[in-house]
Amino acid sequence: AELVKIEPKAIGVGQYQHDMPQARMTEALSGVVEDCVNSVGVDLNTASYSLLSYIAGINSAVAKNIVAYREENGRFTDRKELMKVPKLGKKAFEQCAGFLRVRDGKNPLDNTAVHPESYAAASSLLIECGFTLADVSAGGAAGITEKADSIGIDNISKTLDIGVPTLTDIIAELKKPGRDLRDELPPPLLRSGDIMEIKDLKPGMELVGTVRNIVDFGAFVDIGVHEDGLVHISQFARRVKHPLEIVKVGEVVKVKVLEADPVRGRISLTMRGEKPEKSAGNGERRSRRPEKKKDNSFDPSRLRNSGFRIKEKK
Repeated sequence: AELVKIEPKAIGVGQYQHDMPQARMTEALSGVVEDCVNSVGVDLNTASYSLLSYIAGINSAVAKNIVAYREENGRFTDRKELMKVPKLGKKAFEQCAGFLRVRDGKNPLDNTAVHPESYAAASSLLIECGFTLADVSAGGAAGITEKADSIGIDNISKTLDIGVPTLTDIIAELKKPGRDLRDELPPPLLRSGDIMEIKDLKPGMELVGTVRNIVDFGAFVDIGVHEDGLVHISQFARRVKHPLEIVKVGEVVKVKVLEADPVRGRISLTMRGEKPEKSAGNGERRSRRPEKKKDNSFDPSRLRNSGFRIKEKK
């Protein structure tokens, strides 16, 4: 909720960011943020103006009007009350209603991703499976998935005259009203207690970090010090043409310290499983002899001393 107050491009999204057409990049990044916000959903009674403006069908002016209406009239008790907000028309309501949540409101379905247009189908589904809205309000219709499967998803779909994908989504929402998709994701890596300095890093030290940026020659990883460490493209677990083939921004990875230079503020990391290579006496890594490429071409003369001969063309 707080990150949406920052322009996405200000976070730093990778190499060549400033070489791209800024208008096109802003549009693309804003689209990603909008997808994330709408996928998770927004609490109508606590969302800020910045967060509301990313909801489908709501522009900056309408977002400000929603906040102003809430401050003047108190919390929203249901989704239908949105129609009272200035400049929020019927079309905008159809677009935004499914992404806005009203907790502890008049209708338990307002705390789900079920769109108001599907409320009748959701209510009929509950009756068909032996549940009520009170069950949804009490924490969810537990067992509704199994009950629907026993009746037959296709049969219910025909009875309610809705598509199977829509029916499946409604069942998932009735089972866990107010669910947050982010709960199913790995928790963020917090570093409040293990903050170190570069001088504390030793070669061979194993750490867990978060990929912050990816460039052509490697990936920068936050390992809890003030400077991000670099995993050079040659230090990934396998050979790749580009780091994006093996890691992505935001991914949590295990790394090992190769070298830490407090003077220059540089940290070299590896994602290889073996131990880091020892440095030569002059401080440089020993160079490996280049492997000779095997000649896989076929030469009939190699077989002349064997037990059979190949007839060569004259």
